[in-house]
Amino acid sequence: MKKSPQTPSPRTAHRVLPFLVTAALLTGCTAVTATTDSTGTTSAGTAAVAIDESTTAAEVLAANQATHADADDDEWDAADVVQITLAGDSVSAEGGAVTVAGSTVTITAAGTYELSGTLEDGQIVVASSGEGTVRLILNGVEVSNSTGAALVVTEADEAIIVLSDGSANTLADTDSYAEDTDANAALYSAADLTITGSGSLEVTGNGSDGITSTDGLIISSGTVTVTAVDDGIRGKDYLVVDGGTVRVTAGGDGLKSDNDEDDSRGYLALIGGAVEVIAGGDGLQAFTDVVFAGATVTVESGGGHTTAVSEDASAKGVKSGVVTVVDGGTLTVDAADDALHSDGTVRIASGTVRLAAGDDGVHADTALDVIGGDTTITTSDEGLESTAISIGGGTVSITASDDGINASSGTETGAGTGTEAQGGGGGGMDADGGETITITGGTTTIDAGGDGFDSNGSATMSDGILVVNGPTDNGNGALDVNGSFTVTGGTLLAAGSAGMAVSPEAGSEQTFVAIALDSTPAAGTVVQLVDSAGDVVMAYESAKDFQSVVFSSDELVAGETYSVHVGGTASGEIAPGVYADGDYASATNTTTVTAGEAATGTMGGGAAGGPR
Repeated sequence: MKKSPQTPSPRTAHRVLPFLVTAALLTGCTAVTATTDSTGTTSAGTAAVAIDESTTAAEVLAANQATHADADDDEWDAADVVQITLAGDSVSAEGGAVTVAGSTVTITAAGTYELSGTLEDGQIVVASSGEGTVRLILNGVEVSNSTGAALVVTEADEAIIVLSDGSANTLADTDSYAEDTDANAALYSAADLTITGSGSLEVTGNGSDGITSTDGLIISSGTVTVTAVDDGIRGKDYLVVDGGTVRVTAGGDGLKSDNDEDDSRGYLALIGGAVEVIAGGDGLQAFTDVVFAGATVTVESGGGHTTAVSEDASAKGVKSGVVTVVDGGTLTVDAADDALHSDGTVRIASGTVRLAAGDDGVHADTALDVIGGDTTITTSDEGLESTAISIGGGTVSITASDDGINASSGTETGAGTGTEAQGGGGGGMDADGGETITITGGTTTIDAGGDGFDSNGSATMSDGILVVNGPTDNGNGALDVNGSFTVTGGTLLAAGSAGMAVSPEAGSEQTFVAIALDSTPAAGTVVQLVDSAGDVVMAYESAKDFQSVVFSSDELVAGETYSVHVGGTASGEIAPGVYADGDYASATNTTTVTAGEAATGTMGGGAAGGPR
């Protein structure tokens, strides 16, 4: 089957509409299972991939070129199958376009070939110059080669490997390749390659990669286990997993697509099945896009988040050159470097995401957008980092040793505007660098050792819930915004040290209170805000020691005075640590605050220094 004709590249859309960027990756891509009907015709049966075209994943997938899968490629007549038997150091074939030279068997024409047996030191070669598909049914095959690849497709219109039902198959290559060798993987294909069927395939890349296709590669079903000294599985044009179980242990990158010459290629799509990757380098790497839409994926890169990475090494969990999008399934990453990284955009639309990172939990150079799903960053240096960060839905939980959310372009901004210029509002001591954080929905909880919510530009909040358990040291703040921080809706609770305390703009449409305490209550202490009628407006049970609290909700009235009580009990949880009611009978009334009056840090207000 042939690739669809090339069309003018849509990749320039990345620069304009970063979330509607790629095209028709999976039209016709299906999960496959082999069956034989009463007439003796064997087919691989199809089950259409269920991707709602209104979802983000479908939008991203819709802009890449179509994959090479066609329904008729999964059908064959059992009477036409050519039998090839491997017997130690020899090979026998029953007709067909098959030549045998010692322990090397070469298939020279399209057709369906069933292989069985053991080849102790030999090679299976596909060299088909004509049109049509070469289909290899592996039925209990064990091939090793001390001088090169175990199975190599040097030429074909397309190659399909079918793992026969219940069969176990193994391929292992040489432990050393010459630098100029093209076929440098245990399973190597210079043509589009599909792996399907319900059996298993174990591939050992002793000399370099495990499985490589220099065109496209689709894994639709079966159990594929790869161990490689360098990259595990590589599809140069694209690598698609839409079913089966894939396990990779690689000294280099785990799954990889690296076409850097055609910007409609070089993408990974994991839309079904289960994928487990342990990689010394990047877990998943794509020159253009990485898309998750239904698969269960587990990645460990570089030894995990407790391992130090050298400056010249990359050990990111997931790395894309243009877009990473998560729209379904489960993604679990433990990375020595960033857990999710994109040189362009990251978007989380749905699914379950669990991240542990030695550096950033999620990093996107251009934009980071969360509109749904359940995202938990259990450990990181900085939790979310990008030039423009938006949260519009879903649940986000961040634990960071430095900043929890950091809108930064990575360039220093000069001194200029700050708290003084804004009349004591949300600014820091540096200029607004143009970065943005936008909260329009969802529930976001942050536990940060550095700044909790940090924008080197501006920030806005119009809906949703934001809870910041900020730093305990006075050199950072729960909130740190160089430019304006306006709140028009939602619920905001930010607690931390008092030295760099910052609050929203005094003229925000939705007002706030900024509480500064003379003492530093310990973690677990309850602080309650009580109105003039004696009703509890807000109760907060601290996750760590704190001295300042900023609270904003539609329960507050600008200009009204509220009393602050430390102690008592809280009830009616509306977010982690934040409660709608409480009992302050046993609490101590420590101070009063007026809604709309900005915080003033004991070290002069806002955050010092450039991007952090």
